[in-house]
Amino acid sequence: MIDQIRLFISQNTNPYHNLAIEKYLLDTLPPNGCTLYLWQNAHTVVIGRNQNAWAECRCALLEEEGGLLARRLSGGGAVYHDLGNLNFTFLCPTAEEDIAKNLQVIQTACAMAGILAERSGRNDLLADGRKFSGNAFYHSKGKSYHHGTLLINADTEKMTRYLTPPKAKLEAKGIQSVRSRVVNLSELAPDLTCKQMEKYLIAAFEQVFALPAIPCPEPDPSVVEPLAETYGSREHLYGAPLPFTLSCKEQFGWGGAELQLQVKGGIIQAARLYTDALEHTLPHAVETALCGIPFEPKAAETALSPLPHGEDLWAMLREQAF
Repeated sequence: MIDQIRLFISQNTNPYHNLAIEKYLLDTLPPNGCTLYLWQNAHTVVIGRNQNAWAECRCALLEEEGGLLARRLSGGGAVYHDLGNLNFTFLCPTAEEDIAKNLQVIQTACAMAGILAERSGRNDLLADGRKFSGNAFYHSKGKSYHHGTLLINADTEKMTRYLTPPKAKLEAKGIQSVRSRVVNLSELAPDLTCKQMEKYLIAAFEQVFALPAIPCPEPDPSVVEPLAETYGSREHLYGAPLPFTLSCKEQFGWGGAELQLQVKGGIIQAARLYTDALEHTLPHAVETALCGIPFEPKAAETALSPLPHGEDLWAMLREQAF
């Protein structure tokens, strides 16, 4: 039985720090306690535990525009976070987990803002028939968390741009997201802000659990900081990536080109260029340059740019695959 509820609000907007805090709160969760953690990430795409980043996000574009890619511990699909998005996490012993009660907190907070929120399946919350909250779950050593997003005033143009899969034909093993029509809650309640929703959530948390929320102790930085470094490492974000094949093509003034790649473990294992270009040695040069390099924008640009028509081929690969 839950006999204590706690509250922690992150003042940091770095996704790796916030995900580390989330894990710390789970690991230090008291028996029979439920913690509500509220947090925001700036300019971030967060993918699920089992997703292929390249299949979910325009990673190079996100990086070029100052954004960060993060991978959470829970499953589910890719989401875009900015400061118009408020994230919540309910943490409790697995035996005490009550998803319906957690969602009741969200629905009660929305009601305080004058918005009718409805559940859709197990993972989503809708308002006006459109999704404003996607949820995911994680369980470890008898403890669990349920977290999700709340779209308040998020930049949906960036959301669409980053989360739109690349134009290339991509056959990837793993879980890919299903896109849904979304709505910002501020469309339905024009005066609503993330800070105001934060207040509503705290009030709803105390109301639904019928207990006063007490502040969590500050997390131990000696634990959180190394964990944040791990979450931001390339090994965590892209390590042991799932194998996939990719094909992109375009017509240029010098001829048509279709480039096929086989990628495994983040490395281009095989490459094949089909073209009617006059330079008969071009396919061999391209295949030799690409085979064995990391499937990364900088590596591909370095390999292709010096070759005949290499700038065009790099532009095609960048636009369609990254």
